[in-house]
Parts: sequence; C-alpha cells; structure tokens
Amino acid sequence: MSASSLTSVDHYENFPVASLLVPASLRAPIAAIYRFARHADDIADEGDEPPAQRLAQLDALRRALRDPAIDEPVVVALRPHMAAHGLPVEPFEALLSAFRQDVETTRYADFESLADYCRRSADPIGELVLRLFGAWREDTALPSSRICSALQLINFLQDLAIDWPRGRLYLPLDELHAAGLGEADVDGAFAAGRASPALRAFIGGQAARTRRMLESGATLVSRVPRRLGWELRAILAGGLRILDRLAADGHDPFASRPKLGWRDAPALARLWWQGNR
Repeated sequence: MSASSLTSVDHYENFPVASLLVPASLRAPIAAIYRFARHADDIADEGDEPPAQRLAQLDALRRALRDPAIDEPVVVALRPHMAAHGLPVEPFEALLSAFRQDVETTRYADFESLADYCRRSADPIGELVLRLFGAWREDTALPSSRICSALQLINFLQDLAIDWPRGRLYLPLDELHAAGLGEADVDGAFAAGRASPALRAFIGGQAARTRRMLESGATLVSRVPRRLGWELRAILAGGLRILDRLAADGHDPFASRPKLGWRDAPALARLWWQGNR
C-alpha cells in the first residue's frame, strides 16, 4: 500500500509507515515491516561498500528470516509480528531478491523485466499489509499488485534525475529505442537540467501507462475493511496527484522533481472525495 501523505522514507516515499487510519494494534507490525524494508534498501543503495559485501549482507538477512538462531536486529524485531499475524516469509524474501537486483542490475531491457522488479520490490508490501488486515484474498491480490507496482513506477519517474548519476535507469530500453532515443538523451537531460521534447513525450507515455495501472487497482477500495479503504483512497489520490504534477511540469523530472506539499492539499482532498463517491 502507499500514500505520500503519510510518513515516508526515500524509495518508500509513496508508501505509508503508519497512519492514523491504521488501527493502533497494527501500527507496530507495519512499522517493523517498513524498518526491515528500509534497512535492506539502505544496504543495496547507501554507503560505499563493494557489491559483494552488500550482497553478503542481504543474504544474511535472508538466512535470518528462516533461521531463528541468527541474530539480525531488524529480523528479530519482525519475528513476533510474523508469528502473531501468520505472515509468511516469502514476501520478505521477494523484497530481498529485488534489493539484490538493485546491486546487480542497472538497466531493464523491456517493460516486463521492469514490471517483474516492481512485483518483487513493491507488491510484497501490499500483500503484507492486506494480510495484517485479514484482507489478502484472490479478489484483492491483483488490484493490490497494480497499485503497488504503479506507485513504484511513479517513484522511478520522479527519480530519473536522482538515479541516473547512480548509474541506474528504470525505463524500458526497447521502448526508449523505439522512440528514437537512447541513454545519450538521458545523459543530456541530466547535464542540461531539462529533457528534450522527445524525451518528455516518452516520459509522458510512461506516465500515462502508469496512471492506467494505478486507476485499474481502484477496485481494491471496496474489497477491504473500511479504514483500510480510506487509507487506499489517500494512496490513490497521492499517486494521481504526483502524476498530475509531473504532467504540469511538462513531464520533465530533470528540471523539477514532482513531489507533494501542503499546496497540494486541496487537490488531494478533491481526488480523495472523487474516490469516495
């Protein structure tokens, strides 16, 4: 699940850590899940450790998920919540596989490979939250996946200018090349602090597909408990508003990174209300 209106951190900017809409009994397990995800994300993204060391640290977390004798603090903090709520280990392992990929993979040949990354880096968060609410079912899995993956894709579009100097490009290369563009165009946009009209048009097309994906997950709202439904409306409103901001900036995240602030409150309220009708 996600919503930029709630407490957030870096790559999980569009995902809530704890909201007043979440029952008090679930705030601790949700916070433990996000601390685990943030810690693993930091291993993959932050610091100066060589790739082999980062991968070893991620592997240590994976082993700790299966072996209670291993003392990894973020996993130790997770264990009582996993036991109390029957949370399976597989979503956490999927997250770790995505973080390993962050260390090893910097380009994506096509949209399917990018979507596969999203299914492992974002979708497990939605599954875990739905499980905590007792709402993980066949009819909630697909819309949850669409929302979570769309929010991850939004974050990629937001952060194109941040990820590029880190050596990463989260765009489908086959579609980029089909548009007559290449990595030189991305590099030029970063150097100039603005994207070319052709690159802006390409980003606009990526944003349009992401919007459709996000909106297609809206059916989840009516399939979950009411308080989670309210949270989901905020999530959807936040994601749509970021896409609106990106469009208002000419689909140029190199010139201005789209993000939400207090000035967006009226638009967010309007989007939330539309989702509530």
